[in-house]
Amino acid sequence: MSDFLQALASQPFLRQALFAGLLASVACGVIGSYVVVKRIGYLAGGIAHSVLGGMGVAYFFGGDPMDGALVAAVLAALLISWVNLHWREHEDTVIGALWAAGMAVGILLMARTPGYNVDLMSYLFGNILLVPSSELWRMAWLDLIVLLLVLLFQKQFLAVVFDEEFARLRGIRVAFYYPLLLVLIAVTVVVLIQMVGLILVIALLTLPAAVSGHYVRTLGWMMVGATLLGMLFTFAGLALSYGPDLPAGATIILLASATYLISVVALAWRRR
Repeated sequence: MSDFLQALASQPFLRQALFAGLLASVACGVIGSYVVVKRIGYLAGGIAHSVLGGMGVAYFFGGDPMDGALVAAVLAALLISWVNLHWREHEDTVIGALWAAGMAVGILLMARTPGYNVDLMSYLFGNILLVPSSELWRMAWLDLIVLLLVLLFQKQFLAVVFDEEFARLRGIRVAFYYPLLLVLIAVTVVVLIQMVGLILVIALLTLPAAVSGHYVRTLGWMMVGATLLGMLFTFAGLALSYGPDLPAGATIILLASATYLISVVALAWRRR
């Protein structure tokens, strides 16, 4: 630990990695709580994996892959929300199709891009140690947007998450707030991509919130707990991976997974 702290003080890339983790923890703590409470982890996974297609398109035409990821994530969220509201019996099929098609389109366009850069593959598995300073600003802005919208529409989101039919009876425009919630999930996925990659993004989006939900009774405190746990997992994962030179993103997720499993076992033992 002392070696990691010394390196943190002297190595800018480690500080940037830590800041990236802290910024990502804010979005995943807030939005991940909605995902866990509404039990839409599979839906979030479909959005996450569809973004590879947008990244491939952007890279093929010389654009920023992260811009392509954001556009693809938002479009996927809007399509899934429309299917949920108007064609619910086929929602799983549409999510699976987006998941597979997004991955396939991204891989094909990457393969056909002249002078293909293998660094783009890091978006699949993430590399928090290579997050540039410009990306930190993007993450901070996305965090700010997420927090402002959640604060502005917290009552509407709460109603939609817990009971859509009740929300409709109360006059809440579910057809507006449900797509907006999925768009916020899409934005959060983009925030997390460079940190842990598409393969592991759903774990960081859901595990801190799931652990927090074991010990609190309100959604607000669940969000606070999930955010703090995400920050703790990031710091501890970076520290544990530094010495043996392990992949930082995978270490963070393994730590979060172990904590979740321990929490589940502890709760089951207490109930006995």
